[in-house]
Amino acid sequence: MNGPDVAIVGTGPNGLAAGVTLARAGLGVVLHEAADRLGGGLRTTSLFGDEVVHDICSAVHPMAAASRFFREFDLAVRGVELIQPEIGYAHPLDGGRAALAHRDLDVTCDLLGLDGKRWRRLMEPLVAHSTGIVDLALSGGRALPDDWAAPFLMAGRALAHGTALARGRFATEEAGALLAGVAAHGIGRLPSLAAGVVSVLLGHLAHSTGWPVPRGGSVRIAEAMAADITAHGGTFQLGRTITDLSELGGARAVLLDTGVKGLLGIAGDRLPPGYVRRLARYRYGPGAAKVDFLVSEAIPWAHPELGRAGTVHLGGNQAEVYRTESLTARGVAVDEPFVLLVDPAAVDDTRARPGKRPVSAYAHVPHGDDRDPVDFVRARIERFAPGFGDTVLEARGMSARQFEAYNPNYVGGDIASGAATLVQSILRPTAQLDPYRTPLPGVYLCSAATPPGPGVHGMSGYLAALSVLRREFGITTPPRLGPDGNDAPLPGTAGSRCR
Repeated sequence: MNGPDVAIVGTGPNGLAAGVTLARAGLGVVLHEAADRLGGGLRTTSLFGDEVVHDICSAVHPMAAASRFFREFDLAVRGVELIQPEIGYAHPLDGGRAALAHRDLDVTCDLLGLDGKRWRRLMEPLVAHSTGIVDLALSGGRALPDDWAAPFLMAGRALAHGTALARGRFATEEAGALLAGVAAHGIGRLPSLAAGVVSVLLGHLAHSTGWPVPRGGSVRIAEAMAADITAHGGTFQLGRTITDLSELGGARAVLLDTGVKGLLGIAGDRLPPGYVRRLARYRYGPGAAKVDFLVSEAIPWAHPELGRAGTVHLGGNQAEVYRTESLTARGVAVDEPFVLLVDPAAVDDTRARPGKRPVSAYAHVPHGDDRDPVDFVRARIERFAPGFGDTVLEARGMSARQFEAYNPNYVGGDIASGAATLVQSILRPTAQLDPYRTPLPGVYLCSAATPPGPGVHGMSGYLAALSVLRREFGITTPPRLGPDGNDAPLPGTAGSRCR
């Protein structure tokens, strides 16, 4: 019996994006998933035996609203509502103060007072060129920009806010902390050029396509992608762990939505020794520890406007964020780590029940940290929301080490699937012209361990799928990804749908 045209291992957002692309090109696609539910970092489930659901990994999705793959895939037409909070991200400070990134840039600048003009000079040109900046950042460094202003805008601002110059860019604690909280999404030493790029990219999106929360939870994105794969003939095998390439039924091409460690586990004995040595130099970053709370009421923030934000960064002022993130990157377990908090019911009223609502919080911790994060995350929240602990009905902590057990791609709790340094963001997993192709014929990597790296944007899977179409099947025209009957090609592509 002949095998499928393509086998995909892993159903995270990149594996699903690859599946959508290849199935729409008319190929027979089978996706294998070790868990009993698809989605990887897009899973949503009940944790405490009731109707309240928690997003197990990703909860807020600025890149799903902005990336080229999802722009064409068109989540809205597929019934996925990306709810835009009026305040995309926020950053509390001691004394009941807070900095707020409103969707409206004018409102944000007004609230930042002395730094309002500085914030506008930073963000306004980025917002004006947002599509070009996003497409450049998510191109994997292997495409010429469609908007030639984008690289100059990004480079200048990354230098200003990703080096020692960043410490003196703002006059107030509010503006400095607001951008530092975004930079911390790079999960590493601060300041750094890589974090400067992250702050430029993610920071301006609050005033552009937003930092949305999917109504009903992150799983809605995965479900929409899976439905499209099924509609175009693809199939899924859930609850099946693949340990060797021989288990994939003679597929003509194989895509692995796994990290470097997963690639070595499935194919290591077949890979050339030189390639294995290069992979051994792949660097991992700090870990994440997560706490899911079931609470009885809205978070009692000292600054009440924080209750309207989609994402809240808990890290103190800029100097404190830089210090704790840098220590964490060096392997030091700090008492008050940087925490990213999401209260989805503040944006999505379907997520709460009478007297019950979900709250999720990530803490950045050293790689492989095995501490139960519940107590120190709760204390971090209470610093800016006195009385929060009194609202907690139940809590579940997941250490960095447990995160890897939950998802093997998160080695040591590294949810970025590899350190997001400036060089490794482009040359991941190793330096080569086509980063998705392995030395094994027909075997490709399509995870966040390939450019453009972490985030729910689908671009690693999409770009890997294009490489497969070109090299293995001779298809050079990208398939259209829009909903049937509304198939608009991506900007910069042309031609008819491949069947």
